[in-house]
Amino acid sequence: MSYQNLIIMNDEGTKANSALQGKKIVLLGGTSGFGLATALAAAGEGAEIIVASSRQQKVDEALAALPAGSKGYAVNLTDEQQIAKLFNQIGEFDHLVFTAGETLQLNELASVKMDEARQFFNVRYWGALMAAKYGSPYIRKGGSITLTNGTIGLRPWKGWTVAASITGAIEALTRALAVELAPIRVNAVCAGMTRTELWDNIPEAGREAMFSDVGGKLLTGRIGEATDIAEAFLYLMKGNFSTGQIMVVDGGGVLV
Repeated sequence: MSYQNLIIMNDEGTKANSALQGKKIVLLGGTSGFGLATALAAAGEGAEIIVASSRQQKVDEALAALPAGSKGYAVNLTDEQQIAKLFNQIGEFDHLVFTAGETLQLNELASVKMDEARQFFNVRYWGALMAAKYGSPYIRKGGSITLTNGTIGLRPWKGWTVAASITGAIEALTRALAVELAPIRVNAVCAGMTRTELWDNIPEAGREAMFSDVGGKLLTGRIGEATDIAEAFLYLMKGNFSTGQIMVVDGGGVLV
């Protein structure tokens, strides 16, 4: 899927008035899904973009979609030394967005493979914690950290025990970091089902049937798109009075 069409093309007047104009934004996991959509949207408002993920190919593809001057790094986001080195290379910046995560393998409890479950926590939870630890010293005054969460922690489905556990941990981490790192603002976007590469391990026909079924039950009548979630990340980066908050963007999913 090409993300070129996701970039928000603002006129120069809108860019000049944006709170993100000239800000340096680091997006870990920013080469696909929510991360890339947010990178493109922020770039459209005049921000300087730095993306990082584990595969060089994905970094190269993201940089091809982003404006000239954007930077990218291939980094193992479960490796503490690599994360520390990355932020040392980047230096001072304004906003950190963490959207990294592997495709979750969903199983009922009896079939959960503990090594796989630990790996999901390594990326989604420990990766986020290490990003905050090593990134926060470089965040300029007025800056923020925004993590990524999911509504499955609010309304778990059968077979989603590991995923729900991770989202609960991220919610608690968000609030704790908001207290620990103040005045750096720390928030999280809690997304409902959204059309991203996260679901690419499901055959297309089954995937589209799932999207249609779930979307038909939502108050919005559809599942989310990556651009819908990007709007929430931009809001939290700009929102100077919001911290410790979990922003739910789910088409009304927790209500039905």
